[in-house]
Amino acid sequence: MARWLLLGLGILGLSGGCSSSQGGNVDTGADEPGAKAAQAPSSSGSGSDAGSGTSRVADAGVGGSTDSGPSGSGDGSTLPPASLEVQGGTYDRTYTSSGNGPAGGADPATVSSFRLDEYEVTVGRFRQFVDAWNGGAGYTPPAGSGKHTHLHGGQGLSNSGGDAGGAYETGWVASDDHNIAPTDANLACEPQLATWTASAGSGESLPINCVNWWESFAFCIWDGGFLPSESEWEYAAAGGSEERGYPWGSTDPGTSNQYAIYDCYYPSGSGGCMGGAAPVGTATLGAGLWGQLDLAGNVNEWNADWFASYAGPCTDCADLTAASFRVIRGGYFDNDPSYLLAPGRSDDPPTARSVCLGLRCARAP
Repeated sequence: MARWLLLGLGILGLSGGCSSSQGGNVDTGADEPGAKAAQAPSSSGSGSDAGSGTSRVADAGVGGSTDSGPSGSGDGSTLPPASLEVQGGTYDRTYTSSGNGPAGGADPATVSSFRLDEYEVTVGRFRQFVDAWNGGAGYTPPAGSGKHTHLHGGQGLSNSGGDAGGAYETGWVASDDHNIAPTDANLACEPQLATWTASAGSGESLPINCVNWWESFAFCIWDGGFLPSESEWEYAAAGGSEERGYPWGSTDPGTSNQYAIYDCYYPSGSGGCMGGAAPVGTATLGAGLWGQLDLAGNVNEWNADWFASYAGPCTDCADLTAASFRVIRGGYFDNDPSYLLAPGRSDDPPTARSVCLGLRCARAP
């Protein structure tokens, strides 16, 4: 049985998203979810702690660039990252990991192959979207866009929610245009740790935070993709059927920011939260099976689903039944290591803005 607790905000005392006052349910998938030292989870299958080096497909996105992201020309902060192929399969959405491989598997899901961006969306990339939005006078997503059109004969993700009834995702709804409001004020939701700046500066390679769910979805549509479903996101973080504890495997994340940015260890390892989020890809040893970085820590990532108990078994599904909270995944720079575990779930209202909330885009294979 999953254990539930409220996601606290530690020393930051932040308001907004990821707070217990706004939902903040989290199931870490650990045997002791509140422990400061995670249980050295181990992976099944190959047991590898490294990414597989599978095919890297640079997505052109709106800007038409094929640069690979922060490792490309310049700092790459404004250019689309490589979008890495995730090979489909079946896995358990619910499992625990306590040092002897996965156990207690339940809620199986089948995921078709897709691509998931190597990096979280940076400030520099999001700035291009803000410019295109142009204060509301410019870009908004076309109605019906942002669907997984490669699935179910073009109908997209199937609804696993309580009123599913053969329903599929609708894509962008035009009446939500007014929920896109990435203004300087909104993106500076917590002045000390928000990554946005009114003009381009030294932080363009930081992950954008303080974005709400609609802005995240709209960005991914503008960038030629869509938000990943919760099943897709977890499948990538778990290494598919390997059902890893952490995205990279079983190695304890430590305090040197090599595997994940968490528990306020960045940048000095002191645990004092002096730096907040790190430039995307800083934790170079934290790659998942298919090469994505920062699937654990740095910022939480919005998923496509509404938050609800799993409805089992399903294929290429998401919970599309309207509720109060959307799924967020991955943990952020202030979370203890139990929140880095691949099966961990959390949520926030789609309106939430917080320094813990960012995004990553997925794409058709």
